Amino acid sequence: MKFLVLKLMKKISAVILCFFIAALMTVVFMGGCKNRENEVKKAAESEKTIGVFIPGVLAGSAIYEMVANGVLKAAEDFAASKGGAVPKVTVIEGGFNQAGWEDQVTTLAASQSYDLIVSSNPSLPEIVSRVSAKFPSQKFLLFDGELSGNLNVYTIRYNQREQSYMAGYIAALVSIEAEGGAGSSGSTSGSASVGTSGGVRRLGLVAAQEYPVMNNIILPGFTEGAQAADPAFTVDFRLVGNWFDAAKAAELAAAMIRSGVKVIMPIAGGAGHGVIQAAAEAGAKVVWFDINGYAIRPGTVIGSSVLRQDKAAYEKTMLYLNGNLPFGKAEIAGTADGFVDFVENDPHYIASVSEEIRGKQAALVARIRSGELKLD
Repeated sequence: MKFLVLKLMKKISAVILCFFIAALMTVVFMGGCKNRENEVKKAAESEKTIGVFIPGVLAGSAIYEMVANGVLKAAEDFAASKGGAVPKVTVIEGGFNQAGWEDQVTTLAASQSYDLIVSSNPSLPEIVSRVSAKFPSQKFLLFDGELSGNLNVYTIRYNQREQSYMAGYIAALVSIEAEGGAGSSGSTSGSASVGTSGGVRRLGLVAAQEYPVMNNIILPGFTEGAQAADPAFTVDFRLVGNWFDAAKAAELAAAMIRSGVKVIMPIAGGAGHGVIQAAAEAGAKVVWFDINGYAIRPGTVIGSSVLRQDKAAYEKTMLYLNGNLPFGKAEIAGTADGFVDFVENDPHYIASVSEEIRGKQAALVARIRSGELKLD
């Protein structure tokens, strides 16, 4: 009997041992699978590739530099937060020949080398709409343009009516002061005010070319902002024909100045530097657009209405890398969102613009930031 009990206990011990070994192997196996799953997930995250298509060249194009830098910083910060490899970012320059941009974007999509293609230009949504139809699995992130309803495309367009309105207002105030102050209403209401000059006043806008945003938003917004200071203002609008001919832009600006224009806003890429040169030589002033331009020519550049495109590129790229970018959505962002602004704290601005004008401009900007003055 004792022998049978001992034999039974050995059998029970053996069964328990087998169960223990099996359980241990299950834990090890499941842990290995989980670790493998995490490794695969991390590898997938680190293998993400982003192509940044520049419709032009980076050198001298600060607005495009902001896009590239924002994407690169997002990739680095994403990798640091995950402890993995930095997603690969490749910057591709498209050059100034706009007719060739669609072929280049098509080539990038056809290569299947990029999980996401990023770009910035009002003309890109139309191009991408056609390219996306050919390559429906390609994802796009576009700044400074609008395309809604395409589930592979996210766009963010800036409220450039706000941006150009702020530029027009400061330009008009400085122009009035240069004329001796006659006719300045000091209005910041956005509604027409009665000037006392009795004549027509003019600002200048030198653009690289015509396009819908320029014709329908920027030019009217610039005019509206000027007329908020004095409804007698009109805008002398002239075209360079490209984004790089500084000599042609200087000729156009000089002609404006000879006709009595005191302040000019260039939106002409590299050609805009010709406007600054002409203004500096003639004692006229310039309002810069998209980036902080005060340091380009202190004393000549008296206003900068800017796009925070580096901030937008960083935030939207981080959303994509974390799997949260809402493709199919077309967002419009403005001053209240922190993506459009007027630079008021630059020492060159403070030194070259009178305290009275800076006070009026600050009041206007504050009303736009708060939403009190709505410019949709």
